[in-house]
Amino acid sequence: MNGGSSRREEQAEAWLRQFGMENGWEEERLAARIEAVRAAIGRGEAYEPSAEELVWGARVAWRNNSRCIGRLFWQTLDVIDARGVRTEEEAAGALLRHLETAANGGRIRPVMTVFPSADSGADIRVWNHQLLRYAGYPAAGPGEQRRGDPASDAFTALCLELGWRGTGGDFDLLPLVVSAGGGEPRWFPIPAHLTPEVAIEHPEHEGIGRLGLRWYAVPIISDMALEIGGTVYPAAPFNGWYMETEIGARNFGDPGRYDRIAAVADALGLDRSSNTTLWKDRAIVELNIAVLHSFRKAGVSIVDHHTAADQFVRFQRQEAERGRETSARWSWLIPPLSPSLTPVWHDAGMRELELSPRLLPQDKPARLERLERQCRSGFGAAAASGAAGCPAGAAHAGASAGAGAGVSGAARCPFGASS
Repeated sequence: MNGGSSRREEQAEAWLRQFGMENGWEEERLAARIEAVRAAIGRGEAYEPSAEELVWGARVAWRNNSRCIGRLFWQTLDVIDARGVRTEEEAAGALLRHLETAANGGRIRPVMTVFPSADSGADIRVWNHQLLRYAGYPAAGPGEQRRGDPASDAFTALCLELGWRGTGGDFDLLPLVVSAGGGEPRWFPIPAHLTPEVAIEHPEHEGIGRLGLRWYAVPIISDMALEIGGTVYPAAPFNGWYMETEIGARNFGDPGRYDRIAAVADALGLDRSSNTTLWKDRAIVELNIAVLHSFRKAGVSIVDHHTAADQFVRFQRQEAERGRETSARWSWLIPPLSPSLTPVWHDAGMRELELSPRLLPQDKPARLERLERQCRSGFGAAAASGAAGCPAGAAHAGASAGAGAGVSGAARCPFGASS
């Protein structure tokens, strides 16, 4: 047995013993399963989890995710087995099923869809960072206004290269982009009924509602890999539900994202003449109140950061009762709003552990990485000369005028135009 096979066998056996122990398997049953996996690896095959092992492995990967504050509910994760997918059309269909299952009429369900492993040769890859995200359009030149989400500039440029067109506005939902078998990526529109959005309004301050802000209901991370027993699944999109600060403090508040704190302050009539008025703090609190109010009014699941922090402490306690140390990265778990008022801020004992199963970051496809470099480094100099360094910026200048023609591009998708 070569070193690679030996390592794969060790990883698979360690996982199976953990799985068997946590699920009450008798030693005889566990030994038989381990022997079957050893034999398969000895023949040069990869360990492929059974359906039961896949579900539990995906749930434990969530349980082990050191950056997630919402792990109290790890055992509720629904797992969709899409390991039989081989084409872009099949992959897109599975992603649409994920969207429908997760949205669940507003009562968001935690879901993970697992596509074929890296050993399968299917090479299914989801190019989206999140299945739902808004396009980003850099300013086309000096004096021009940028639109949309700056975090999506490069991916928007990719979608434009592939033939997709948006309106050029702040809240254009991007299409799904998938590839299979090492081929070129293809884009697929998402039907409107699978993209629920929430209009943001405040229960007391009407001016915030007039800002025209909105956000999609379900955060579905789609560019991380899942590892179970040494077997890696490069496409395994997963979701929980939003904590309000992810939208109100980060997505709307960060200078590198929508950067709307000043606009919110003006809508509230706050004095922005000096930092000492704490107008930023007052604006961000009211914006988060608006996000919570709006999601609840729309009947969409969401959690506030104080409740989420309390739930994480309960999760830590449950894990300790089962003899497991919680892997946790403090800098990711503290909320961006009033962190010192939550118990996680004061937990000095957190540490990140090397655990398996796990969710792993992975390199972006080379074509997307090229566009990200271009958007990061080329835009500043290009804008100064009146050109758009990021390809999405060049498209922005005429996006609104050509929006009607752009929508017709949806016909290139085998599912037809988005409804």
